[in-house]
Amino acid sequence: MSESDGDGDGESDTEVYEVAVVGGGPAGLSAALYTTRLSHDTVVIDRGGGRAAMMLDTHNVIGVTEDVSGNEFLGTASNQVEEYGGDVIRDFVTEIEREPDGRFRLSGNSTEVIADRVVLGVGFSDERPEPPLPRTGKGLHYCLHCDAYMFIDESVYVMGTGDSAAHVAMIMLNFTDEVDILTRGDEIEWSDETQKLVDGHPVDVIHEDVTGMNKSDDGWLESFEFEDGTVREYKGGFALYGSNYNTELAEALDCDLNDDGTIVVDDHGQTSVDGIYAVGDITPGHNQVPVAMGKGAKAGLAIHKELRTFPKSLEELEAEGPVAESDVPGVSAEIQAAARSFGDD
Repeated sequence: MSESDGDGDGESDTEVYEVAVVGGGPAGLSAALYTTRLSHDTVVIDRGGGRAAMMLDTHNVIGVTEDVSGNEFLGTASNQVEEYGGDVIRDFVTEIEREPDGRFRLSGNSTEVIADRVVLGVGFSDERPEPPLPRTGKGLHYCLHCDAYMFIDESVYVMGTGDSAAHVAMIMLNFTDEVDILTRGDEIEWSDETQKLVDGHPVDVIHEDVTGMNKSDDGWLESFEFEDGTVREYKGGFALYGSNYNTELAEALDCDLNDDGTIVVDDHGQTSVDGIYAVGDITPGHNQVPVAMGKGAKAGLAIHKELRTFPKSLEELEAEGPVAESDVPGVSAEIQAAARSFGDD
């Protein structure tokens, strides 16, 4: 932290940072990694969990092998941020308020910090269908682009009744010739145009609800039992019931939202509220780990350009005079210490 904000009465002071990242997923940690390595005092406040933490295996991330779980992946990233001099705190941020001086006060269950810039990397949660269901990652999946590869030449289901479910089912025909849409007894909600597309593709629509499930010894799905007494074998499939975006903090700050519930951002993650950035799955675009990491990196770079001390502008030099040697480097003692000790262990 760069300083403490206190009144000298001996009570614990509120820690002050240049950057506070809310959420410890791939996007938030990437933003924190960049701001920390670019010499800005940074804190990540993470409640734990999240979609990436649920990954049994990590897919589509260059340099990360399949045997790395989501928790291992995020744990390594958190350690990197700390090794470079950032702080990582386990807590749930419940409120963010703008201070009179323009900074932001973040309050959690047991944490309170002040920051010049805030990055929201709080993501969303997938709407889960009703059980019976296989374990997430072992027959129940939410990301086609992450997991379609493992279902090549396998029997696949898609649960849902909307246009997205129908389209994902048809997309899966690129990987396998056995695809069923399971409506679970609910009424179809996709459009007439989508129905014509479904009719033109070799996709079966199963309307009976699932009443039972069979799993193999390793926990993977083997088959579903249906209310008409039939049993259908599946290697796995995808649930398409929508997303619940975690926008409570953004809404309280009056950040603009898109019609789909995501936060409106520019190309660098800046929201409609000056000083507030949003990255990752809470913003529009593909919900992919590498995409989220890229969004976090871009936000980190943008924040650095806003906060870096040097070079001074001509206006600043004319008002304040030349930069003295004693004024550089523009980095806090904490980041300096971390940089000097980095790699010593």
